[in-house]
Amino acid sequence: MVPVCFQLIDSLNWRLQNEIDNILSKPIIPAELYREIRDSQLIGVSGYTREGLPVFAIGVGLSTFDKASVHYYVQSHIQMNEYRDRVILPSASKKHGRPITTCVKVLDMTGLKLSALNQIKLLTIVSSIDDQNYPEKTHTYFIVNAPYIFSACWKVVKPLLQERTRRKVQVLPGCGRDELLNIMDYASLPHFCRKEGSGSSRHLEGGSENVYSLDHPFHQQLYDYVKQQARLREAVAPIKQGSFHVVFPEPQDVDTRIAKKIESEFDNLTLNGDKERLNNLTETQI
Repeated sequence: MVPVCFQLIDSLNWRLQNEIDNILSKPIIPAELYREIRDSQLIGVSGYTREGLPVFAIGVGLSTFDKASVHYYVQSHIQMNEYRDRVILPSASKKHGRPITTCVKVLDMTGLKLSALNQIKLLTIVSSIDDQNYPEKTHTYFIVNAPYIFSACWKVVKPLLQERTRRKVQVLPGCGRDELLNIMDYASLPHFCRKEGSGSSRHLEGGSENVYSLDHPFHQQLYDYVKQQARLREAVAPIKQGSFHVVFPEPQDVDTRIAKKIESEFDNLTLNGDKERLNNLTETQI
């Protein structure tokens, strides 16, 4: 394990070398491209817990990451982190009159298939960025709509996680609605937790209801904030087309081991013609 002081120095150097302090003034343009990223990198904020922690909804199973280069997805992810830390958490702290420094994440596994193996590299990059530069920002991870394939992989991955991380993960039955209502109001539930049954986490038509959509209030506020910050800097340098390149940190050993274990487990599950059967089980709840 890397000593905390060295990790902090590495993180500060990473921020300096990649101009992370300026990333919220670097909008992903044109807006049509950003909309495609939002439609393929499914994440948003659906509301707050009763204790004031922001609720991040993440569509793990249905995210495709196939509409842009890896640099755009990394840029979008870091912007989400920075907006959380600079705007959302301070605002929540002010509202509740006490420091709020973490969020909860609801991970929707609907649609998870063996093809997700193609996304492991990008997910490992994102995980490494969070582990090394945004540690201890998540209070609890709630897993919902988990199919059989997740159950099989979780048994492999769980022993590799640090104890403090394992304690944060809760796998809920079905869409997790009843359990999540113990800590948040119905209005803060992600749309995929609001009803039971297959397809409960599919996209809704209404942009204001679909927490992933660029039309959702959270994403409108985030995108407007980034464009506003960009206008403040335009006098210095005009906005340029293209992604904001960030040097990817080397994945930690545990991230590499988890990725390899998942690959191995997927390979084992595809033996004896299991691949088609498992892909057909994506809606089977554990």
